Amino acid sequence: MSKAFTPKPAPNAAPKAPVRPKDEQRIAKLLARAGVASRREIERMIAEGRIALDGVVLDTPATILKSLNGITVDGVPVAAPEAARLFLYHKPPGLLVTERDPAGRPTIYDRLPQDLPRLVPVGRLDLNTEGLLLLTTDGELKRQLELPATGVERAYRARAYGPITQEQLEELIHGVEIEGVRYGSIDANLERRTGANVWIEMILTEGKNREVRRVLEYLGLKVSRLIRTRYGPFVLGDLPVGEIGEIKQHDVVAFRKDPTRKGGGEVPKLVEKARPAPRGLREIPSAPKAPQPKPAPARRITKASANRTDKAAFAEPRVPQPGRDPVVLTKATKVKRFYDAKPKAGTEPVAPRAIAPGQRPKVFNPELGRNVRAKPARPERTERPEKVERAPAKSTPRTAGKARAAPSKPRTVKIHKSRTRK
Repeated sequence: MSKAFTPKPAPNAAPKAPVRPKDEQRIAKLLARAGVASRREIERMIAEGRIALDGVVLDTPATILKSLNGITVDGVPVAAPEAARLFLYHKPPGLLVTERDPAGRPTIYDRLPQDLPRLVPVGRLDLNTEGLLLLTTDGELKRQLELPATGVERAYRARAYGPITQEQLEELIHGVEIEGVRYGSIDANLERRTGANVWIEMILTEGKNREVRRVLEYLGLKVSRLIRTRYGPFVLGDLPVGEIGEIKQHDVVAFRKDPTRKGGGEVPKLVEKARPAPRGLREIPSAPKAPQPKPAPARRITKASANRTDKAAFAEPRVPQPGRDPVVLTKATKVKRFYDAKPKAGTEPVAPRAIAPGQRPKVFNPELGRNVRAKPARPERTERPEKVERAPAKSTPRTAGKARAAPSKPRTVKIHKSRTRK
């Protein structure tokens, strides 16, 4: 009886990796799916000795587990992962899709509400790209949405500057290679043209880094605005800019069963998340305040009491009241004016200034309170002499007609340039 032939492995052949059961996964992946932290952060926590299995501290992130039973983080048992949740976020331009930025630029996590669970973005949008961004709590759902092999469509609307025709856009259905990078099939349509700008709708399934911008720049266009309007069956719709909504659980389950299903452009039902009030300064609890005495009731002022107070205030002399009126009011002194001043004792009176001839002397005017020049005396009026009747003057006879004027000198009148007449 002959033995069965068993081929021997080649001497230089690499040993095959053991096939891992589908229910066994790395501990970093299980903890990330449970929402503890990202995979990189979990690897750092393992290096710091913060994660243990049945009381034994783990020292390598390559630990393979079937479940999280017996896993503790900082001594606290890890709860089983909840059902995957999916959120829609209308990303505005100017935000980075990252958890933190070394340059200090704003990120989407700076604008999201604080009461949400730990969310990871599905794919990324550039700094100046806006529109629909999916956020999920499950790493496996994130990978299913991102893989090009899944065939999930992404729809974009781009505003570009430059000449383009529909025939040029239809050539993208066969794919294009730019600088050694092969881009898959793209369904592009020219929506409308406004002057030198055009709006183009593009549907693709790969979603490589800056794919839409690179393809349009390859066609000679300059993109000025880029909006993602759909990701698979999930549509941006009328979601306001900067707001976030959660997709219902039965829609998520239906998508995981059939990722390539068509949504028909309908907006999924969203559960709007109320944005919390801005966090201000919190009041620090302090020691209880001592009870303060109640203020005395205000004294009621009547018309009679006001009249008595006014009379007492203007009465002279006023008698000060001890304890209530510490300031003694005295009678106001009369202000001396310069014309009331008297010469001091022992001083000789100043002789009046001499008046120049023709100058009027000064006289004190009590109304103005100063010296003024005296007005010159008017001469006495004398009676006018009686009018003497005059004899009428003899009139001389006048000749009829106008009087002849004295003969004037003859003037020269020019007739021609060469002749004159006198």
